[in-house]
Amino acid sequence: MDPHLLRTFVTVAGLGSFSAAARELGYTQSAVSQHIAALEHDLGAPLLLRRPVVPTDAGTRLLEHAEPLLLRLDAARADIARLLSAPAGRLTLGVTPLAMSSRLSRALAEVRCEQPGLEVAVRVTGHSAAVRGAAAGELDLALVDGMAAPSDPLYLPEAGPLVATGVAEEPSAVALPAGHPLAGRDGVRLVDLGDARWIDAPGTAAGLDRLRTLCGYDGFPVSLRYEGTDVRGLIALVAAGHGLALLPRSALEGACGVVGTAVTEPRTVHRIEALHGGTGIGPAALLAARLASVPGGAADAVRA
Repeated sequence: MDPHLLRTFVTVAGLGSFSAAARELGYTQSAVSQHIAALEHDLGAPLLLRRPVVPTDAGTRLLEHAEPLLLRLDAARADIARLLSAPAGRLTLGVTPLAMSSRLSRALAEVRCEQPGLEVAVRVTGHSAAVRGAAAGELDLALVDGMAAPSDPLYLPEAGPLVATGVAEEPSAVALPAGHPLAGRDGVRLVDLGDARWIDAPGTAAGLDRLRTLCGYDGFPVSLRYEGTDVRGLIALVAAGHGLALLPRSALEGACGVVGTAVTEPRTVHRIEALHGGTGIGPAALLAARLASVPGGAADAVRA
């Protein structure tokens, strides 16, 4: 399959429009139609219904393969570019909301002192966007957070040859409204809250699919979906009784109307990892090394 045709198909399916995809990709609408027709001919199956523009069963299955394939192609291009280019005088840093910490601020200050001309841009973004951005070379370094067993690496989508270095770990806690019946307990098992209402906040808190996997329980019903990256907004929703969330304990210290209750089972920690291309040179690699060397950080977990 021609990757250009595959990218056109993913764009049309995502936007639900041939004309919108043409504007997005810089093609004519006729060219987009020809791309889809050529791909359908190659695979011997219709991939998109035309009115409305939605994937067929075959198209839905192809999407499951297409997006990871295109990400790996972007990652390969970015990896070669990193090998051929000299270390840049800029650093584009992607950070998930709960990975933005004083540890990062101190390490970044050290790097900027060593490289006073360094231009720095910091983007606060969701987990998937941070991983994809690091793989595709849009970010020089990504700091991502998540829930894991103590000293275990984070579960990350497969996105190409990235180096992940453990930066920090701390206990996880369930954010409960102050008046919740379990708010006074020293600890709670996650499975005991499997029938409670939860806020689905994939860009901020621990994902509910991850909780179901860890507990082996198909519970944790969603009462509200939160698509922001503002941790304070999520905590305010918990305080108002819209649902629960699993967060690092430090995020709940001093929060108004919310109590953080420790998780006793399964044993989990909130972990932060730094992801970069692994060339070993340049400001991204230097910052990753500084983050890993800050006292009190996580056990090192470099993996490609």
